[in-house]
Order: sequence, then C-alpha cells, then structure tokens
Amino acid sequence: MQAHIAGRTITAVQVHHPRAVRRHEPGAADLTARLLGACITGTGRRGKYLWLTLASDDGDDGASDGVALVVHLGMSGQMLLGAIERTEHLRIGAMLDDGTALSFVDQRTFGGWQLADLVSVDGSTLPEPVAHIARDLLDPCFDREAVVTVLRRKHSEIKRQLLDQTVVSGIGNIYADEALWRAGINGARIAEKLTRIQLGELLDSAAEVMGEALGEGGTSFDSLYVNVNGESGYFDRSLNVYGREGRHCHRCGAVIRREKFMNRSSFYCPRCQPRPRFHARGASRGHAHGKTNR
Repeated sequence: MQAHIAGRTITAVQVHHPRAVRRHEPGAADLTARLLGACITGTGRRGKYLWLTLASDDGDDGASDGVALVVHLGMSGQMLLGAIERTEHLRIGAMLDDGTALSFVDQRTFGGWQLADLVSVDGSTLPEPVAHIARDLLDPCFDREAVVTVLRRKHSEIKRQLLDQTVVSGIGNIYADEALWRAGINGARIAEKLTRIQLGELLDSAAEVMGEALGEGGTSFDSLYVNVNGESGYFDRSLNVYGREGRHCHRCGAVIRREKFMNRSSFYCPRCQPRPRFHARGASRGHAHGKTNR
C-alpha cells in the first residue's frame, strides 16, 4: 500500500454497504466528506488493522492533522487497487488523483473503515482503536524477551496466547499451528510451564513462518484471498501441519491429527508435538470415575 498510494489525494468515495462504516459513529456521510481531498501521507499496520495517515488539502502533514483512516480487515477484508472482478463484495470504493481505484472488499462484512485520532503509545504513533494491539513479530521494535516474560506469567494454553493480540499480534490460526510444529511444542501446553528458551524458540519459529509466507504472497485457499494487486499467494504449498489431517508428518512420518480449538481447528503431529501429560491423567481419571458410577 505504501508504495502505491503514499502521496496520493482521495478525490471520490462511495460507501456501498452500511456495515462497512459501522465503526465510524458519525456515519457514512461524515466519513465520505472528511476523506474527500485528503492526502494519504503514509501507512501503518498491526494485527488485522491497517491505517492510512491523512493530511488535509491545505498542505499540512498527517502527523499535525493527527487523523488516520483505520481499516479493520475482519475475517475476509481486503484493500485492492485497480479494477476488481467480483463487485458483489465491494463495500467501499474510492478514487485517487492519479485515476487509481482503491477498493475495500469484504465477503463476510466483519471489517470496515473508520476515521480515528492518532495517539502516542510506547514510543509509537497509533490510531486510538489500535492502541491496545501489541507489536507483531516482524515489527523492527518487537521486544522478544519482553514477550517471553509476559508468556511466562500466563496460566493458559500456549496457542491461545499466540492468538492473543494484546500479547503479540499478527499470528493467525494457520501460522500458530505451523510455528508450534517447527518448535516441537503442542499448542495445549501451558505457557508458564514452558522455559524461556522454548518460548523464545517458538517466537522465532513464528517469525520465520510469517516471513516465509510473506515471501510467497501469503496463504490463499480460494480466489478471494489475494494481495493488493489481486494476485494469490502460494504459501499453502509449504504448510507442514495445517490442513494436513491424515497425512504424514514431513519430519517424522507420523500421521497429522486435527482437533477442535476455539470454534476452529488445530493441526499437530502427535510424535513431534506430544500432548501434555495432564490431558492423559485427566482422561484416565474420567474413565475410572465413569466405571465407578456404573
């Protein structure tokens, strides 16, 4: 986005679906009026948020204006440049002064646009709705040891912590499973029971997975998941566990398993990533208790 739209001015905006602006409390008319004539001075991102810093048409810079167009991607939101093939999912359309169409496409309508003030948090300037989101693993200012310290205080499953955007952002369900496989850690293990070395290696594995995925354009499972220019990613060809239930582990040959997790699925290798022992004890106690009741 930075390479294509920084320095461009917004010349037209049309909201096609009201849910796409529900987070902007003053409504669609206010958002449209305030965007017209605004210059895009830069971009930013954290987690499922990205934003465009704006300057008014009087020439002031975005920092002094202190406003950003915040885009929440939800489950399926995308910012696309140029003509789009499937207009049924177009939620907001804008035009830039060089004639480029900037579109917000969102199949499930969980995402949207809003204008928000910029605030200072831990040395960074962020839109207010993003202030609670932690840095991601690829952020130049990411503090690995500080996150390890936070994880060492968490009495819950490590996979839940990887997906907690207040701990570390940007790790989705797919990449969490891939990182856990690389580190040889089962996602059901309790975070505080892992050593600092294990937690550090897990974060390193997640960073490696995300870096490699970016290099391959991300993970596209259908034609809707594309980059800003409409191109599909192909990291799905490099997945080691996610979506591979019943297939053999690339590392040890064991059969990959799938289990339910937070209304989603977790994939893991039972040999490379053995489940924590308390699960086995719990199962044994439940079985014995059932026999006693009978």
